Amino acid sequence: MPAFAFDNSYARDLPGLYVDWQAAEAPAPRLLRLNHALAVELGLDPAVLERDGAALFSGNDVPEGAHPLAQVYAGHQFGGFSPQLGDGRALLLGEVIDRHGARRDIQLKGSGRTPFSRGGDGRAAIGPVLREYLIGEAMYALGVPTTRALAAVATGQTVLREDGALPGAVLTRVASSHIRVGTFQYFAARGDVEKLRLLADYTIARHYPASAAAPNRYIALFHAVADAQASLVARWMGLGFVHGVMNTDNMALSGETIDYGPCAFMEAYAPGTLFSSIDAQGRYAYGNQPLILGWNLSRFAETLLALIDTDGDRAVALATEALGSVMPAYQRHWLAVMRGKLGLDGEDGGDLALAEGLLAAMAAQGADWTLVFRRLATAAGGDAGLVRPLFADAAAFDAWCPRWRARLAPGAAAAMNAANPAYIPRNHRVEEALAAAQSGDMAPFETLLAVVSAPFTDQAGREGFALPAPAGFGQYRTFCGT
Repeated sequence: MPAFAFDNSYARDLPGLYVDWQAAEAPAPRLLRLNHALAVELGLDPAVLERDGAALFSGNDVPEGAHPLAQVYAGHQFGGFSPQLGDGRALLLGEVIDRHGARRDIQLKGSGRTPFSRGGDGRAAIGPVLREYLIGEAMYALGVPTTRALAAVATGQTVLREDGALPGAVLTRVASSHIRVGTFQYFAARGDVEKLRLLADYTIARHYPASAAAPNRYIALFHAVADAQASLVARWMGLGFVHGVMNTDNMALSGETIDYGPCAFMEAYAPGTLFSSIDAQGRYAYGNQPLILGWNLSRFAETLLALIDTDGDRAVALATEALGSVMPAYQRHWLAVMRGKLGLDGEDGGDLALAEGLLAAMAAQGADWTLVFRRLATAAGGDAGLVRPLFADAAAFDAWCPRWRARLAPGAAAAMNAANPAYIPRNHRVEEALAAAQSGDMAPFETLLAVVSAPFTDQAGREGFALPAPAGFGQYRTFCGT
């Protein structure tokens, strides 16, 4: 059995925030994919995991030192509050200290029912498991803070979904932690101030230790979480990424992207872009993500009120003041992302208008988000021949271009190519890979994973992976995968 050096601080320090549990038996586990690089980072031996991983990552074998548990949390789902959610199909095996000294959770996802399953079967199908593996690794390669997949295992049993019987699978997910806004909401809703304080102090010690020295450590915790989340969402926006289900139970306090359910990458730029089949109102559309950032952080601030100050009015005043910093922080991070994507020279007061001018032209023409920014590097040298055809009517781009060139940094093209990917997980490619994998053919998945794992490098023979879906692909819809 592989040697995991577990140090399970969540189980040890936070009694009452979880339920001890065991994974359901997988009848015929088979290792589909092992993340060798991540295994090495965690101090594990990939060769041993290739041999023993099927039993381990299905949950059939529990490694020595593990403490399997299901975490409890609440959450606002599409604006409606559920006072008890929790890990309905996930188990935290435990925590390890990686080779960089960082504490990392190792969690099974799709390993069967728990006390929090709410009528679900606790299982996962191969498609959603491999989607999370693929998108998480793409985001990691793109430089976005994210949970990552260590392994995907086929269980040898089927799960029943609307599409019928599908092959089952378990994902092994690695995260800085699985503490969510919803974790705080669970105890705030019950008025359990001592458990809240325990959770908040644990979160500070684990993720934001500098906050402990602040005059008000809980206001400092809020600011640290808010800044990490503002930076994260700004990066999503810079890549045209639509998370699709920004519920408060899907906002990790570590500042990592978590839960790749109905996510997808936008192709033609339109702020109203959404993919989720269950988001009928467009709450989590691309252009709404900064607004939901603020909304979710408001819910987080509410959970901290009893900790911020014993005087309720003063607590509200301090939290309200802190919330006022969220949108300016997001705007600062977003503008830094856009300056990098546009290759701008330093900072200038007109940069916001410059960025918004390009976006207005793109939206009016339905230009492809990824292609426009990638090809702008060629236009930095004076030749816009690869960019203009992306606009049905290039007049607006032509009017914008001289103002942009006047702001370019020396050597901008190379820096822009390092900021703007050539490859994202294009939706039609993702669906092709997942469909093949469900039929037993992992080759398209492996090819796509290799492409998106080197997103900033032009790859000979793989030019087609940089192109949007063909016209016949139709409107793309995604599903939660539960």
